[in-house]
Amino acid sequence: MTTTGLIPRAATPALHIPLVGGGTYTLGAPAATRFDLVVFYRGLHCPICAKYLIELERLVPEFETRGVQVIAASSDTADRAQAMADKISAKALRIGYDLPLPNAREWGLYISASRGKTSLGVEEPALFNEPGVFIVSPDGSLYYGSTQTMPFARPSFADLLGAIDFAIAKDYPARGEFTGAV
Repeated sequence: MTTTGLIPRAATPALHIPLVGGGTYTLGAPAATRFDLVVFYRGLHCPICAKYLIELERLVPEFETRGVQVIAASSDTADRAQAMADKISAKALRIGYDLPLPNAREWGLYISASRGKTSLGVEEPALFNEPGVFIVSPDGSLYYGSTQTMPFARPSFADLLGAIDFAIAKDYPARGEFTGAV
């Protein structure tokens, strides 16, 4: 069983993955002005992921105007990641792939086993990560985190934009950092 071991205001795991179209994404290199928004999606087989990433693609410029670098990543292969980028007409959104599943676990992501072909007729990988959304501060510490065990009920990107605006305006600290006995 895995649950997130990430603690707000503490360092997040490393993230270094190849990008569709070439190059690599390394969390914190270069450091974002305000935050990195790291969106882990299930993969090409997930129609809900495609819809979610279309919304993120539309809002990337809004995040960027706030000093937020955006990446969407999965454990998909390069070919499947390219197919997802094509499917969502990604132009602004960077799509990472080949996320190692041990790294996904470090981020607190749940791992699922294939159930064959989806309703769209796309084969699920043998193992793949479930969704997660993280906002990481420029120093590499966790500001916000959300993980799901299923593709449903993910955080709204419009709501995250509002939260970032509030956090910037009020210099609001990351919360949930208490690890003592309760």
